[in-house]
Amino acid sequence: MRTPVSTYRLQIRSSFTLFDAAEKVPYLKDLGVDWVYLSPILTAEKGSDHGYDVTDPSAVDPDRGGPEGLLALSRAAREHGMGVLVDIVPNHVGVASPPQNPWWWSLLRDGRGSPYAEAFDVDWDLGGGKVRLPMLGSDADLDKLEVKDGELRYYDHRFPLAEGTYTEGDSPQDVHSRQHYQLMDWRRADAELNYRRFFAVTTLAGIRVEEPSVFQEAHAEVGRWFTEDLVDGLRVDHPDGLADPAGYLRWLKDLSGGAYVLVEKILEPGEVLPQEFACEGTTGYDALADVDRVFVDPAGQQALDALDASLRGTAEPADYAGMIRGTKRMIADGILRSEVLRLARLVPESHGLSVDQAADGVAEIIASFPVYRSYLPVGADVLKEACESAAAHRPDLEVAVGTLLPLLLDPANPIAIRFQQTSGMVMAKGVEDTAFYRYTRLGTLTEVGAEPTEFAVAPEAFHQRMQRRQQELPLSMTTLSTHDTKRSEDARARISVIAELPQEWAETLETLRGLAPIPDGPYENLLWQAIVGAWPASRERLQGYAEKAAREAGNSTTWTEPNEDFESKVKAAVDAVFDDAKVSKVVDDFVARIDALSATNSVSAKLVQLTMPGVPDVYQGSEFWERSLTDPDNRRPVDFGARQAELAKLDAGTLPAAGTEASKLLVTSRALRLRRDRPELFQGYAPVAATGAAAAHLLAFARGTDASSGALTLATRLPAGLEAGGGWRDTAVDLSTAMRDELTGATHGPGQVSVAEVLGTYPVALLAPVDGEKA
Repeated sequence: MRTPVSTYRLQIRSSFTLFDAAEKVPYLKDLGVDWVYLSPILTAEKGSDHGYDVTDPSAVDPDRGGPEGLLALSRAAREHGMGVLVDIVPNHVGVASPPQNPWWWSLLRDGRGSPYAEAFDVDWDLGGGKVRLPMLGSDADLDKLEVKDGELRYYDHRFPLAEGTYTEGDSPQDVHSRQHYQLMDWRRADAELNYRRFFAVTTLAGIRVEEPSVFQEAHAEVGRWFTEDLVDGLRVDHPDGLADPAGYLRWLKDLSGGAYVLVEKILEPGEVLPQEFACEGTTGYDALADVDRVFVDPAGQQALDALDASLRGTAEPADYAGMIRGTKRMIADGILRSEVLRLARLVPESHGLSVDQAADGVAEIIASFPVYRSYLPVGADVLKEACESAAAHRPDLEVAVGTLLPLLLDPANPIAIRFQQTSGMVMAKGVEDTAFYRYTRLGTLTEVGAEPTEFAVAPEAFHQRMQRRQQELPLSMTTLSTHDTKRSEDARARISVIAELPQEWAETLETLRGLAPIPDGPYENLLWQAIVGAWPASRERLQGYAEKAAREAGNSTTWTEPNEDFESKVKAAVDAVFDDAKVSKVVDDFVARIDALSATNSVSAKLVQLTMPGVPDVYQGSEFWERSLTDPDNRRPVDFGARQAELAKLDAGTLPAAGTEASKLLVTSRALRLRRDRPELFQGYAPVAATGAAAAHLLAFARGTDASSGALTLATRLPAGLEAGGGWRDTAVDLSTAMRDELTGATHGPGQVSVAEVLGTYPVALLAPVDGEKA
């Protein structure tokens, strides 16, 4: 199996095709990248910028470059000695436009008689033999249907007609009643939908890749990539939605000839990947959380907790555990109630529970579930604990929960299979997409894959986690930014400084709230942190984020019922950043106060992520400052020309000043190149201790099989405290051999060396042994 040393994620779309990606390969090679990592490239909904709404899995999307584009990219990678990793989407397909998806079109036209009927997860009995499509503005809109060109039309939406169901002169409503689908009010999807979907997205229909024939047809094109040596590895999107993730991964390994595979899997604290998973690791959210927290000051927690309590008007800060139980229950009773009801209908009548009782019990168990899902028999203990918690929280459900538990523990029972597919949906919507916008004490902590109640990680704990990662998942990905992160790496690096300056932040926030008030204190904290993290940013970007964050939180406004008065105040507050000189000055002054500190955090986190155990990924463009906010802000185009020109300056010998964007490019390129060109320097992991007054501000580790044979990473942590304490002073580390800094070219050691000297130019250093160096 060929494995990557590092990867670089590119977002492939019509405005940046596979041909465009092929042209960037020489730059990526110069940067030090080992493999090119592509977003989904199969044919997707027209105009899709992300590609997760695949409409035809049988071909590479022509709008993304088609098969010729993939061939061009693959050839370019091969010519430069690089591999190719591709993101695939096995859980669902895009059905927003039925004519674009031949599988879905066939299902709607022929119903249970369609050759693709077994591909989709439809509860035919609930729909009376029909697929329920929540497409109408209201049920009264059936009057707006028309038959045209042999299709049923609703405004721009087109649907097929089953053979023999239309005769000239028939009313569109009568024709509609004869079809294998039922158009209905979109609001009814929450409780009445009868097909599995991706989370609450009705335009993404789940497919049953656990069926061999479905797997084979859905992956024929993916298989071709490997038989024709076009691709070297795969990233699997959302495996938690599958009926049998472990079985799927075994099939995928066989299909790909044993290729390198990663899964997009969020691991909660203490959770590990099931041993049955035929993959090399995760896409790195777990690594992201560890890196973030080792650069957060634990001393700031008390003050930020107090600020959070005051913003909520309570004696104590938000109770996160209670919050997520509530948000998950809200999701289970709301936008995902159709999935919960489907589970309830699978409980045999002989068990004595009504559908409502069963649904209540199922929803409470899911709300109590501490991880995304189980993989029975793996996770049986977690399920039992969740049931105990549910019964304790709702004693009136003790009988219902007790009745459900043996059914949910049986790996072969349909309700157990579907429960496992559903629990992660509720977790994602209730936690990532709701609670993360409500739990606002420090934005760094509410990142995808993170545990927000873990405020900070001490260096000792970080080292233990890295040693475990080296032993158990050395080929798992590490990352700091992805297309899914709520805030990109350098926005979080700025926000992390707030933990060192909590009083200054509280005063700044109080001023901003007075100048541009929004009647939701916790939301104001979230919004102003995001603005500071992303600044400077356009009005359009910040308005888009502000609206999305407010509606996702769902406290003061929602997607389905926007509160116009509240949202007008949000819009006014964001406008004030640009139009009110007083507000602009407060934001500018605070950003200026923390800018150098956040730059230290940024390059420190980047160097650690690029040199720690695992396969480091660089998200497109993040070799410069990456201060994006949540999707779609983090999918903006990248100016590769500017990066290429700056890299050429570095390679010509120009050393950038500390704190500049070019300094991050220097760190990124030198770390990537060293890992690729001297892999023997990254074979182990050992903490490196410092001595002296500021030793706690140094995060240091060696990556060789022993302390003298590998690369040595030195990174500054908690820079505000370091500055306030008078700098490094007598802090020192011992070097057992002479080592050269890959960033500056300076040589240090052997013996005890001053950290102030090693970090005299930049807040980080990447040292490599001088002996045995390649020419």
